[in-house]
Amino acid sequence: MVRDLSHWLGPSKRRLPRASIGRRWHDALIEKTRVDVWLWAVRIYKTRSEATAACRGGHVRVNRAAAKASTQVKVGDRIDAFVGRPRILEVAAIIEKRVGAPVAAKCMVDHSPPAPVVKRQPRVAVREPGSGRPTKRERREIDRLRGL
Repeated sequence: MVRDLSHWLGPSKRRLPRASIGRRWHDALIEKTRVDVWLWAVRIYKTRSEATAACRGGHVRVNRAAAKASTQVKVGDRIDAFVGRPRILEVAAIIEKRVGAPVAAKCMVDHSPPAPVVKRQPRVAVREPGSGRPTKRERREIDRLRGL
């Protein structure tokens, strides 16, 4: 038999139900969060320490001002982050826990320019596997194609 002893604790020490404690993004209780946490939660950086290092290195700006990792962000803020390419993000929702990609996409508006398309040159001198060592004539042709 479990007794309720909360009357012994006084009104300030009584426990609240678990559902009413904590910060939950889906209940709109969170108004602000750290920029490094938000960038990690929306999957811009793979790890939180990587996001913190980017802030420390000057690769993150909040509303066009240099941001420390502890800089608070709120809905509507503009975040410029450099992750391989410049990313311009607008905060649409505040989250602190890492979520799946479809949910993360709903928490931000991406104003970044499209990623540059890298056009790769086709391989020129490709020999079939198992064809053996090139003959002297084939080696000269390969050298000519390579420009040597």
